[in-house]
Parts: sequence; C-alpha cells; structure tokens
Amino acid sequence: MGYLCVMFCCSLCISCQEQANVLVRFTGSTQGTYYAVTYYEHQGKSYQKEIDSLLVRFDKSVSLWDSASVISRINRNDENAQADEVFAKLFQLSKEVHLKSGGAFDPTVGPLVNAWGFGFKEKMKVDQRVVDSLLQLVGFEMVKLENGNVSKFDPRVQFDFNAIAQGYSVDLVGGFLLQKGIKNYLVDIGGEVKTKGYKPGGELWQVGIERPRDHATYGEGLTAIVKLTDKALSTSGSYRKFYIVDGKRYSHTIDPKTGYPVQHSLLSVSVLADECAMADAWATVFMVWGFEKSRDFLETQNVLQAFFIYADSVKGTQTYNTPGFDKFLVEEMR
Repeated sequence: MGYLCVMFCCSLCISCQEQANVLVRFTGSTQGTYYAVTYYEHQGKSYQKEIDSLLVRFDKSVSLWDSASVISRINRNDENAQADEVFAKLFQLSKEVHLKSGGAFDPTVGPLVNAWGFGFKEKMKVDQRVVDSLLQLVGFEMVKLENGNVSKFDPRVQFDFNAIAQGYSVDLVGGFLLQKGIKNYLVDIGGEVKTKGYKPGGELWQVGIERPRDHATYGEGLTAIVKLTDKALSTSGSYRKFYIVDGKRYSHTIDPKTGYPVQHSLLSVSVLADECAMADAWATVFMVWGFEKSRDFLETQNVLQAFFIYADSVKGTQTYNTPGFDKFLVEEMR
C-alpha cells in the first residue's frame, strides 16, 4: 500500500544558528519498505535511533515475516501468546472498519491472501473448492479479544493486519514526535503519509499521487499534487502487486466475501483522514468495493475524502475526487 510521492522544495539541512527551527530529515528501512521522517526542531536534534527502535518493536508485534512476533504466535495458537498494546489497538481499529464497511475490511482474510500468492507463503493452485474451503476461515466475528487473550471459533483462523498496520505505524511515529514537542512534521512510511503543522513561513506540506503504471517505481510520474497539514493520506492500488495467468490479471486486493482478487475498473484510491491507520484501512475497503460503491458511500459522510483513478472503457483513465478533497489539490495533471 501507499503509492505517494513526498515533495520537498527546500534544502535538506539548515545549519544557520539564527533559524528558530532547524530542518531534520532522515530515512531508513522498515516493514519491507522505506521510511522518511522530516521535521523542524529548535536544536536540530535527530530522533532516528528512537524511531528505529519504535519500528523494530512494532514489527515484533505484527510482522507476519517474523516467526517470533505476537501475531505469528497467535496465528499458530501458541498457548503463551497474548496480545500486546499494538496488536490490541489494531484489533480494535480493524473491528471498527469491519463493521462500518459491512465486512469488506477483514483482517482474518490472511489464508486467502497467502493462497493467491500475495502473503508470506508460496502461492497455491487455487480453484473454487480451495476458495470455498478457505472462506470457512474468514470472518472477524469468529475471533474475540478479552484482557489480552485472543480466542478463535476455529483454531485455523489467522490474522493479517497488513491493510492497516503500516498506516498505524505512521501514526505511532507521529505521536512520538509530538511527545518530543515537535509540532511540524511529515512522516512517510512506504507512501503512507501523515503531516502536522507547517514548513517555515506557514507553507503546507506537499505530496504527489502517483500515476498508475504497471510495476512502476515509487515517484514515477504523478497524477496530482496535494497540500496537507494535520492530515494523513494513504493510497491503495492494483497496479503494483499483481500477476497474470492465461491472460487474466490477479490483483493483491482480495474480496473477503467472494475469496477472489477484485475485478473492477478502480486503479487506485487515495484517502484523506485524520489518522493514517483509518486512511490506510478505508483505502483497502474502497479497492474492494470499486469506484461506484465507494463514491456512493462517501456521499453519505464527511469524515473521509478521497481521490480516485479508474479506467473507463470509452474515455480511458479518468479521475474523480470528493468535493471536500478539492481544497487539498494543488494541481491535477492531465
């Protein structure tokens, strides 16, 4: 997830002692992707070591690629495994989105994600029989969390928080910076972005939304540029993680109701919210629903805003954004 390009129009280091706020920027690796943290701090102090430690602890909770993580131990029914604070928070947030989306968001979809070859296990040979079998293990109503203890209706049920975890890690880093008194920052983890405050002179942070291109690299061509403050932006798309078999395209977004990769015209959606976890999760929901249903849902509320890129059989690639998204748009490329 997260196909956004952060744009910087200023130098990467300010050393002038007269500056009230010194620009600090550092990058690193986490969750199989990059991270970039930018903020202004009166002494120019770097908190990279602390943030690296925070992100390592985050992986120790919900990384499916770490066999010793909390989520891995819960998935294999380790009797001594208990949900920690991160797991419990993601469980709570996931349940909220699951209910509001009518089940389109479901963190128990992991067995299907793996079967289709988009998880941490090898791809299976999938047919309707396999899908029907695995659908019996999908359903957030089959799990409970009470006092740190996870119970499952079927022990084969497994969790996969990948559709919300990266966004939540952005929120955690932002919260850490606020605790340190940093009120002007941009946190970017794999294209999931959260902003606070401004750059010097009241300038807003700018982020680019990528143009959908198969197997594109990060930042390769933009569809739009948005300006942000005190907001998070997350993009989900079908043009990075996919494969083609016998001429048919299979996207990494799995519909928890059908058990199959989604097949519709929506290429990508960028969701604007107060918290990055919510932007991340709802971007997944909208990719499951497709353009028309997502647009209709957004018309019934004013908490989320979104920018869609979709394919029209007659007009080609088209864009649409909710009316509330207009004030964040700097430029839309045609």
